[in-house]
Amino acid sequence: MARKNPLSSWFTAMLHCFGGGILSCVLLAEPPLRFLANNTNILLASSIWYIIFFCPCDLVSQGYSFLPVQLLAAGMKEVTRTWKIVGGVTHANSYYKNGWIVMIAIGWARGAGGSIITNFEQLVKGCWKPEADEWLKMSYPAKVTLLGSVIFTFQQTKHLAVSRHNLMFLYTMFLVATKITMMITETAVMPFACFEDTLSRMLFGWQQQFSSCEKRSETKSSLNGTGSSTSKPISDASDKVQKKHTKKTE
Repeated sequence: MARKNPLSSWFTAMLHCFGGGILSCVLLAEPPLRFLANNTNILLASSIWYIIFFCPCDLVSQGYSFLPVQLLAAGMKEVTRTWKIVGGVTHANSYYKNGWIVMIAIGWARGAGGSIITNFEQLVKGCWKPEADEWLKMSYPAKVTLLGSVIFTFQQTKHLAVSRHNLMFLYTMFLVATKITMMITETAVMPFACFEDTLSRMLFGWQQQFSSCEKRSETKSSLNGTGSSTSKPISDASDKVQKKHTKKTE
């Protein structure tokens, strides 16, 4: 795609890099093209995009295929994610003092904006897939960023008695450890999938259990009805046989 339509490829790459800033600006009614004011970041991201797709013999892509390089890049990305979440929460707090819902939303958008606005990215590429919507099936970065946004919002509003630097260190270590473990083991299982499943059953699963109990009772009643209906023709047939036998004896 980069060789056929380089402008579309570059634009989608910029959305991945600065999607969180664009989305947070839109939510706070700020200019969405504010990220273009930082020429250094734009030139750096554009240079990385160019050498990845247009390097002779694909040397950069082949070098990135090695696992140690991927682990290093993943660790650096998770460190950057923490700073983005903290920056989003602090920025929202400057507009809405102790507005924790707004702080959570802006922190989440700043940290995982690239994965949240995937629909717009797919429209730019010309391959929109509604079934792959991030809101319908949240990915690991979106979930872990939402968790971090909630944690840092509680710390910002003084509901969590932990210093910001210590919390950032612990959260970053958690992100890096889980991401590296998932990459080494080549598994897509979430580290808190069991907790998420238990919580969803506690909050939203009681209605399903109630409906399943109703279905079981209906099936039992239907089985009893079919059993009684089948027993009637059997009894009628036995009565006819007995009547014929008595007639023959007479």
